Amino acid sequence: MTIEMPVQTDNHIRKSLSTTAAAQLAHSTKSEPQMQGITSRWLTRMLPWTQVNGGIFRVNRRLTHTVGNGEVEFVIDGSQARVIPLELQELPQLRGFDDEEILRALAHRFEQRDLDPGTVVAEFGNPMDHVLLIVHGKLAKIGAGEYGEQTKIGMLGGGDYFGDAMLTDADAIWPMTVRTTTRTTILTLSRQALREQMELAPALAEQLTRFAAAPLRAQNTKGEADIEVASGHSGEPLLEGTFVDYDATPRQYELSLAQSVLRVHTRVADLFNDPHNQVEQQLRLTVEALYERREYDLVNNAEFGLLNNCDLKQRIYSESGPPTPDDMDDLLSMRRSTRLFLAHPKAIAAFGRECNKRGLYPDPVDIDGHRVPAWRGVPIFPCSKIPVSDTATTSILAMRTGEKDQGVIALHQTGIPDEFEPGLNVRFKGIDDQSIISYLVSCYYSAAVLVPDALGILDNVLVARQAD
Repeated sequence: MTIEMPVQTDNHIRKSLSTTAAAQLAHSTKSEPQMQGITSRWLTRMLPWTQVNGGIFRVNRRLTHTVGNGEVEFVIDGSQARVIPLELQELPQLRGFDDEEILRALAHRFEQRDLDPGTVVAEFGNPMDHVLLIVHGKLAKIGAGEYGEQTKIGMLGGGDYFGDAMLTDADAIWPMTVRTTTRTTILTLSRQALREQMELAPALAEQLTRFAAAPLRAQNTKGEADIEVASGHSGEPLLEGTFVDYDATPRQYELSLAQSVLRVHTRVADLFNDPHNQVEQQLRLTVEALYERREYDLVNNAEFGLLNNCDLKQRIYSESGPPTPDDMDDLLSMRRSTRLFLAHPKAIAAFGRECNKRGLYPDPVDIDGHRVPAWRGVPIFPCSKIPVSDTATTSILAMRTGEKDQGVIALHQTGIPDEFEPGLNVRFKGIDDQSIISYLVSCYYSAAVLVPDALGILDNVLVARQAD
């Protein structure tokens, strides 16, 4: 038995209005324009914003005597690495020695070594017979405990150096054992090569002799000029006078900016404003894009970005690859009153996996009605602006915030002409001959780390799942 279904043709007579025709007269409900690029922007929400009059913020600090604590940079050509000659000035003994010809000759004397994991490159108590420059990889610094047990003192990574005391002390010994934990590339300068170069370049020998003879300046554990204080005395001893010395060349932060020119045709602005004002929506999305760029710069900008302005003494390395609770504890212990962690979402997921392996389930904290993951009660905020490298490694930041606590602060200036939102203004540029309306949208901002220990970074954090 066959059932024939009626076929609708163009000649079919409808008994009711089609939905296609009805849509021509209907006032459909429309959403505002949506934007996938909008993120939570927790960093800009959690940093306290400081008013900067005049566009420049100066960070006055006590005078510090620490030198040569920078990062050494290299030129890598295929599998071969060379230290940049002027980067040798990052070693304390060569700070300020700017004879590029001599530094170039000294740089040529460094020899490259590619090492497997577990290789001992320096052993405690042995004569210090070479300088180490770490090009790539991670090395563990191992010391001896009170009862002879081995203890991990810290880690070395790319850009670090070790053994520089050999440059000025002929009797120096290794203060600890250094062993590679990953495949590592280092450059080494032997004592014999140093002597040969000093014989060829008397100016180098004079520099090292002058450094060795320079008196040690009194300083505290943070490298600041010491303040003489007497305590525990009795009677009427003569008290030493003192003063607090300041850094004569303090760091100054000039407000940066992000700008865009918004263009809208007058026909669009005049005729297509129901139910949403076209100019307002265009402006809203442009401002969102500027705020995304602002947070990106607060993290990555070469001048003031947090990743580039963390003191190298406040950088540590993950020991096993993924971020473990031990790594987070080490990062947390480096400063007082840590207010927040900042990590890429993949790093947060990797940390969660490490906690799961250990049967740990940290309680989240409530921040403005949001349940945020935390460690030791310190919230871990996601930030997609923190880069993840091609090798699936990233960084986790920990910071103390606020000007009162000598922490990390964001900078802006309010009350600027044609201000639309704090630190952001919109200026009408006019209408051109093609009936295009133009608006200049500008956002001014920066960030400052008031003291070095306000910001710390856990580097070389592996976020990829490890193969079984």
